[in-house]
Amino acid sequence: MTLSLDRDPATVLSPNLKLKHIVQSLPKEVFAKDTTQAWLMVIKTIVAVTLGMAAIAFAPWYLLPLAWVFTGTAMTGCFVIGHDCAHRSFSTSRKVNDLVGHLFMLTLIYPFHGWRYGHNNHHKHTNKMDVDNAWQPWRPEDYKAAPTWLQVFYQAMRGRLWWLASLPHWALVHFDWRKFPAGKTRDDVKFSALVVIIGAAVMFPVVIGTVGVWGFVKFWLLPWLVYHFWMSTFTIVHHTAADIPFTPEGEWNEAIAQLSGTVHCDYPRWVEFLCHDINVHVPHHISTAIPSYRLRQAHAIVKENWGEYIKERKFTWEMMKDITDKCHLYEKNEFYQTFREFDANN
Repeated sequence: MTLSLDRDPATVLSPNLKLKHIVQSLPKEVFAKDTTQAWLMVIKTIVAVTLGMAAIAFAPWYLLPLAWVFTGTAMTGCFVIGHDCAHRSFSTSRKVNDLVGHLFMLTLIYPFHGWRYGHNNHHKHTNKMDVDNAWQPWRPEDYKAAPTWLQVFYQAMRGRLWWLASLPHWALVHFDWRKFPAGKTRDDVKFSALVVIIGAAVMFPVVIGTVGVWGFVKFWLLPWLVYHFWMSTFTIVHHTAADIPFTPEGEWNEAIAQLSGTVHCDYPRWVEFLCHDINVHVPHHISTAIPSYRLRQAHAIVKENWGEYIKERKFTWEMMKDITDKCHLYEKNEFYQTFREFDANN
């Protein structure tokens, strides 16, 4: 049963709206963890990645790009499993969440706790200007003050090279435990970073020694870059659109940010299948306690109760072109300013 809400559509998304009002519109079953479904996700990803690796091994050279795309997309499922573990929505056991999260994110060379703490900050401060750490746009004045090389880099990451943007984020953010608060948080991040560093130091030489440098590139590096394509794409699409504001801290409202500040985007069904419906993003921002296999059910209920306030898109080149052509520098009054507009005004 869903909660029936009597509301004035003109005023419901007022500063007085609380996130709990939206959470209360969801039935308890969408928060329920199902051990069978959770481990079926694991099996599905292992089978898909194994099939992808077999395709890479046996495909003729002209079919290798298709095999890389399939395998990299299946590897994205490893990240989504780690993602559920980080939000404690995979298992009721913290130890199981940490173990499974570390193992599956190790395949992607991602430090589990470093990513977990940073990502939780994103959920706590979604679309809060100067605080949110996921694809936050620069202000024109910050861009102007940056050195030329950094401006060029930012232009590339907000433009046609968006699909590489998660790489510097991966390399610069999650390994440096000194950036995290001292105590348990820093110790956790350090542990995860060392797990990945030691794991890579062992795995990479073994792989290269077994299948050679080209085998390493073919079986791991190129699928891993496909994974980063999806990591970058999902992230920018989830929170970047000409009609989605980033709000200063004093004006920020948690409920509005989580309901209307993220995008539900429909991708080809095979992508959604391999990536465990990570694209169904609105209910995930309403509550991170919803397991990924419950997101579609939760989205249907959110749409029924709050449909006029959620944003839905379809993944197309035109959509990506619109984002990468227009959503460059954030200017409060008009939301986004393009690099070309900035150059014309300066």
